Amino acid sequence: MSADPVVLKDGSNVLVHLRPAPVVARIAARTALVRPSVAGHFARDASISAFLASRGVPVVPPSPELPAGPHTRDGFVLSFSTYVPHDSDVELSRPDVLKLLPDLHAELRLYEGELPVRGPMDDVDNTLSYLESIGVGELEPFRERRAELLAAWDAHHHDVQPLHGDSHPGNLLMTASGPVWNDFEDTWRGPVAWDLACLAGAQGEEAAQRAVEIYGGGAASSDVEFHVEVRFLFGTLWGVLMERS
Repeated sequence: MSADPVVLKDGSNVLVHLRPAPVVARIAARTALVRPSVAGHFARDASISAFLASRGVPVVPPSPELPAGPHTRDGFVLSFSTYVPHDSDVELSRPDVLKLLPDLHAELRLYEGELPVRGPMDDVDNTLSYLESIGVGELEPFRERRAELLAAWDAHHHDVQPLHGDSHPGNLLMTASGPVWNDFEDTWRGPVAWDLACLAGAQGEEAAQRAVEIYGGGAASSDVEFHVEVRFLFGTLWGVLMERS
């Protein structure tokens, strides 16, 4: 099918445009190390994207050219989505993405499929387990911080709904007709404060309150601030993983 493949991204996953076909292959890379159920993440991405596309939401849909998957081949998990022409040099600001989130959240609330309920905390636990399995030392401070956050989890985990899960500006493609949502593999059922935390841009009360105000309410700044801390812990652990893998 592809005579001229081009790598679009080589990070947690590898994305390859199978030119000239309008198909992008997503291959699990580092995500497969820390997500025992990475195929489930890919399946949720396809399911959510197809659902939103059917409702006219601007998203990158599963590929109609090939079975979307997920598939397992030679030990690798992969899926196929539609290639959407876009300008990779243009990225929305965090405030602009926050202004788009209410409409996306309204559509996601209608999704009735099964979703995880501990999203980022599952990633924290799985990453800690993997780092321990490869002999990384000095993980106790991370475990202690994880325990502190888990103890406060229920107090900040209310009014849950399906989320994007990783709603940073890099997960919107800038096309000639406007921004297009992409990458729903981190979707989970949680408070909208999590998606706002992905866009707060900094730790602390001021950044959390600013995110809530731009979004238009719908979350307490204290909940956003808490989830910024959860995201910071996972981001720090991911940095350790990047160094060791």
